Amino acid sequence: MDPSEPRSASARRTSIARSLADGRHVRVAELVEEFGVTDTSIRRDLAILEAEGLLRRVHGGAVGLQDDARGRRYGEKLQHHLAEKGRIGAAAAEQVRPGEIVILNSGTTTLQVAASAPTHLRKASAITLVTNSLPIAEQVRSWAAPNLIMLGGLYLADEQATVGPQALEQLRNISADWVFLGADGITLEDGLTSGHVLMADVDRLMAERARRVVVTVDSSKVGHSGLVHVLDLGRIHMLITDAAADAELLESIRHKGVEVVLA
Repeated sequence: MDPSEPRSASARRTSIARSLADGRHVRVAELVEEFGVTDTSIRRDLAILEAEGLLRRVHGGAVGLQDDARGRRYGEKLQHHLAEKGRIGAAAAEQVRPGEIVILNSGTTTLQVAASAPTHLRKASAITLVTNSLPIAEQVRSWAAPNLIMLGGLYLADEQATVGPQALEQLRNISADWVFLGADGITLEDGLTSGHVLMADVDRLMAERARRVVVTVDSSKVGHSGLVHVLDLGRIHMLITDAAADAELLESIRHKGVEVVLA
């Protein structure tokens, strides 16, 4: 700490670091209100704490480094709302036509998109699939001569997916017709969100490389905000979810220009 800096700033950063150590995700706006200082001061605090290795800054706030690997294991998540995910996956697969290039992220609902692909899309090289998900690659492996591009990179066991610079570099060389994105949440305020910083980086670039962006999430994710911002609603063309999602919120999402499909 700079000796000329007020002691209160040091105490403030200690309090922020303690909150993150307890597993919280902190937001700049909340910290401004809590400490009664400017957002410039809070952002400087977060930059200092990040340099000290105590947090990672994300869109609108920060998360403790330990939270990056605290997501539930993929197998556990797969069983939640399984029937709804199956219907959502089927509705998503209906959008795809032969000859198209499709990107699927590592969400458990996007696995159902691959599992629900109709027979005419499973024929040899009918479509090209790009994914960072090992379960999706396993699903597609049984198809007749599938045209599958599996992204390389750092393997995250809890997500059963690849992330990092190698995955991003491969994505930059791909142009797709569709991307289907699972997520940890979607809200009016935060848009599409993820629970993992590195996963969010991959999802964001996937959306940039596709002409149409489709979010596939069950109703438990609608109105819920994850830790890391991925996309604003204005970047999303279609949301496919189930009928249990909050109707008022869905209508507000429609007003943002997003086509909403209930499966």
